[in-house]
Amino acid sequence: MTGQRILVVDDEPQILEVLKLYLTRDGFRVNSASDGQAALAAFEQSPPDLIVLDLMLPKIDGLQVFKRLRAKRAVPIIMLTAKGDELDRLLGLELGADDYIVKPFSPREVVARVKNVLRRVAPPAENNPSPALVFGSLRIDPRTHQVEMDQRKIELTSKEFDLLYFLARHPSQVFTRAQLLDQVWGYEFYGDASTVTVHIRRLREKIEANPAEPRYLATVWGVGYKFEEAA
Repeated sequence: MTGQRILVVDDEPQILEVLKLYLTRDGFRVNSASDGQAALAAFEQSPPDLIVLDLMLPKIDGLQVFKRLRAKRAVPIIMLTAKGDELDRLLGLELGADDYIVKPFSPREVVARVKNVLRRVAPPAENNPSPALVFGSLRIDPRTHQVEMDQRKIELTSKEFDLLYFLARHPSQVFTRAQLLDQVWGYEFYGDASTVTVHIRRLREKIEANPAEPRYLATVWGVGYKFEEAA
């Protein structure tokens, strides 16, 4: 991970300074921005490998910045939210955030979360490539992090891909939302069950012909979710 670019966006100078110090110590190249407008400009000038984004920003708020960035590229984004801002957190998850951190936080925790997300979005080693998974017209390729339906590319966020790929690797096996949080988001993620629910809904909207009657991502009522392999 040494040398990867991180863009940190927050309107509090002390937070920017501390996060830049800790991330730089771990070998990352760090750019920073203190408002939404500056964040968009920094993104264009030096495209980052990951963004740490506060949702409460001047000029252009964090959720608008999030939408504009994701419209340009599926870069991993970790949200920073104030304690108790449940609505903002859920909105961010709806948009496809890869992780979120509630203020106040430990700088070491942020570094750990950054590393965790980057590990999860990194392509598999070339000397041990995983084969693509094919289920009818659905194709999931872990080597390129691409999903195709009827030979049409489906745009997924990194976390949406991770969730779909994990379920597809275990067809017909039922997982609770707590198990999916642990397996897909990792122990560093202190989220709740709604995180999984939001991502399942977003995946169904993207890959299912009829999201109300899913063909691939089935709900097992009272338990959790499973991937249906059979046609």
